[in-house]
Amino acid sequence: MPQDKIDQARGFPSHKLLVLREHPFFCDLEPEALDQLCRYAKHATLKRGATLFSKGDPGNCLYAVISGTVKMSVSSAEGRSAILNLIGPGEIFGEMALLDGLARSADAIANTNCDVFVIDRREFIPFVRNQPALAMKFIELLCTRLRSTSDQVEQIILQNLPGRLASALIRLTEKHKLGPGVQTIAITQQEISEMVGMTRESINKQLRVWAGRNWVRLEHGAIVVLNAEPLRALAEAGSDHEGG
Repeated sequence: MPQDKIDQARGFPSHKLLVLREHPFFCDLEPEALDQLCRYAKHATLKRGATLFSKGDPGNCLYAVISGTVKMSVSSAEGRSAILNLIGPGEIFGEMALLDGLARSADAIANTNCDVFVIDRREFIPFVRNQPALAMKFIELLCTRLRSTSDQVEQIILQNLPGRLASALIRLTEKHKLGPGVQTIAITQQEISEMVGMTRESINKQLRVWAGRNWVRLEHGAIVVLNAEPLRALAEAGSDHEGG
């Protein structure tokens, strides 16, 4: 984390308290505990492409996203990249290495311009020991992460490209709580190719087939889901028998 980007300056604490109070992960804390957490949280602003941490780094901080999106990914020695998750506003990340004290298991890169809170492990671990409700939220979060990873592995092993891609689109609409009807997912074709383990060319070809059926619309830096039901059917079936 670039230290010059961390805002410990005057004038931010009142806004910090407001943001923490509205953050889904911390909103249930008692006022006194929230005040204490506010003292620990450091505000950081990052430009797109900035690295928050790399695989193998010590897990000495927890991050809470205020705005923007952070990409969790891993890369091979040959330069291939796989996106494990996209973390958006109201979510936290870095909790696994924070809790077990071991090295980071992935890279965290600002996928857009971002605002985050950074909380040091030396302060957060004693804090969470005195907050059983918050500790339960961490247990639930770890279970959610494990289920998501299990689903992704299952899709990559058992589903063909149309099934994988449909599953990813449905998962993204559900994760970001996009309502019924037209749903815009802010993701590039390159990014979604790295999520499902296929080439960008294959992704583009499949999306164009679906665009021709008015299931999706392709925009610069986004995929608009026009009709989720056939995609959901493909995701549940795991294969596309009608022209993938």
